[in-house]
Amino acid sequence: MNQPKKINIYSDGSCLSNPGPGGYCAILTYRDAEKIISGGDAETTNNRMELLAAISGLEAVKDNMNCDVDLYTDSKYIVDGIEKGWAVNWRKNNWRKSDKKPALNFELWERLLNAIEKLDNRVKLIWLKGHAGHEYNERCDEIARNIALEYKNNL
Repeated sequence: MNQPKKINIYSDGSCLSNPGPGGYCAILTYRDAEKIISGGDAETTNNRMELLAAISGLEAVKDNMNCDVDLYTDSKYIVDGIEKGWAVNWRKNNWRKSDKKPALNFELWERLLNAIEKLDNRVKLIWLKGHAGHEYNERCDEIARNIALEYKNNL
């Protein structure tokens, strides 16, 4: 059997005020190839941008037949939501948290879970400390912030 392809995804979201104009970026790397995906919104939150960055990166992975994905993020919200099983439990409980209040951003959590499942759950989440000099995290942050600034300047 062939060795699985190893794809790295680096993701970050940015919001100038919370809520406010925001941007997100995901950088996918495979061997020497690199793909950048980015976007934003004029009125959003930081958590939504973090989620969209991770989702856009995962949804861009084309080959799910023999592929391992490392998703790097500086969002504890995402890492904890997946690794501690919060998102799966929210989905089981019709997007309600343990306190019976609605889970925020449930439509994005649904997309994130679906993207992970599409990749046969071969996604490993790795938390990076933000603004700590990691090359790809810094690039994602810069791209996301620039998109947020574009939205702010166009208001």
